[in-house]
Amino acid sequence: MTAAVRVLLADDQRVVREGLATLLGLLDGIEVAGTASDGNEAVDLAARLRPDVVLMDLRMPRCDGVEATRQLRALDPNIKVLVLTTYADDRSVIDALRAGARGYLTKDAGAEEIRRAVEQVVRGQAVIDPAVQHHLIDAITATPERRETAREPQLPDGLTARENEVLALIAEGLSNREIADRLGVSETTIKSHINHLFAKTGVRDRAQAVTYAFRHQLTRPPDHPAPGP
Repeated sequence: MTAAVRVLLADDQRVVREGLATLLGLLDGIEVAGTASDGNEAVDLAARLRPDVVLMDLRMPRCDGVEATRQLRALDPNIKVLVLTTYADDRSVIDALRAGARGYLTKDAGAEEIRRAVEQVVRGQAVIDPAVQHHLIDAITATPERRETAREPQLPDGLTARENEVLALIAEGLSNREIADRLGVSETTIKSHINHLFAKTGVRDRAQAVTYAFRHQLTRPPDHPAPGP
């Protein structure tokens, strides 16, 4: 009988972490070895539990998925990292590849897709979600001039370009649903962006977020007030 693949989950959002643990626990051939809420905890648990695969979120406090992947690679090259990203166009995906990640899936992936990906990376194969693949190809084939042009501007408090875009739309007075429609993503994805940008900037509500945006000149003043939280 083939031994189950032991998987460690790392995600800063408890509902995602617990949901994935429940989902994977129902799959044949998968054993959830443990869960971590940030990169530091993922590395510490991996050192003790020695899982076969770490399902790694990219955006986490204290130590993000890229740095955790780099540390895991140094700790034990036999531990495979499979990145789970909310955003297919996240530039951190490129950094995670350079750090040693073996695969990338978006969080829209289903149970069987995740199971197949886990089995593939254990066999030494690379797994790239089609939603992420063309962004990787664009980055790899870009000329130096294009890479310089595409480089994200320096934003305060570690904000990403997409988080800044969401912040600008909040300042325009758009609701989460309206922002999701404008950017062509799910409302859940927008809520995740907002949670991250609130945590990074230290704001508590949308009104403070708008004030923050104006103070740092990240957007123009809206023509009408932002809605409540």
